[in-house]
Amino acid sequence: MAETENIAVVILAAGESSRMQQAKQLLPWGTSTLLGKAIKEALHSNSEKVYVVLGAKAETIQMQCNSTDVSWILNKNWKNGMGSSISCAINYLIQIKTDYDGILIMLCDQPLIDADYINKMISTLKGSNKKIVATVYKHSNGVPVLFDKKYLEDLSNLGGNIGAKQIIADNSKSVVSINPKGKEKDLDTMEEYKKALKNI
Repeated sequence: MAETENIAVVILAAGESSRMQQAKQLLPWGTSTLLGKAIKEALHSNSEKVYVVLGAKAETIQMQCNSTDVSWILNKNWKNGMGSSISCAINYLIQIKTDYDGILIMLCDQPLIDADYINKMISTLKGSNKKIVATVYKHSNGVPVLFDKKYLEDLSNLGGNIGAKQIIADNSKSVVSINPKGKEKDLDTMEEYKKALKNI
C-alpha cells in the first residue's frame, strides 16, 4: 500500500436527482450503491480523509450508506446547486481547522472513477509545479478535480450552480489535465444508468 498523502476527498452527493425520479445516490451498483461505490474508491485511494456532502434526503442516504469511515457534511442550501455544496464543504474544513495540501472534488454519479484514477491525480499534483489537476472533457476540464490548498478561499466563495469549472477556467495556466479514458461518464438519467449497469 502506497503512502497516504495529505489530501482530502470531497464527494458531492447533495442533489435530488430530479431526472432519475429517485435518490440517485442509492441506486444499486454491483454489491453496493452509486454513493457506496464512490466512497469505497475514495477510501481505497492514497488520500488522507474522505468527506461526503449530502442535501436532499440526507438522513435516508446516510442511514443506508452507513459508513463510519467518512465524515458527513450537510448542505442545507443544496437546492442552490453544486457550487453551494463545494463551498459548504470547504467552509466546514476551514472551520474545523484542517490543513490539507489539497482537496479532490468528485461526484457520486461517476461510478467508473476508481482509486487508481484518484491516485493518478494525487501523484500528478505532487510531481508537477501546477496547482490544479483536472479531468479532460470534450470541450473543457472538469471533475474529478484536485485543487492545491491555495484555492481554498476561491472554493469557499462558490455559490449556486457555478461549480469548480469556473475556478479551473480562471486559472488555466495552473492546470494540468488528465485523460480519464471513459471513466468520467456520469449518470444523469435512468437510461444512462441502465446502460452503464450492463457493462459492470
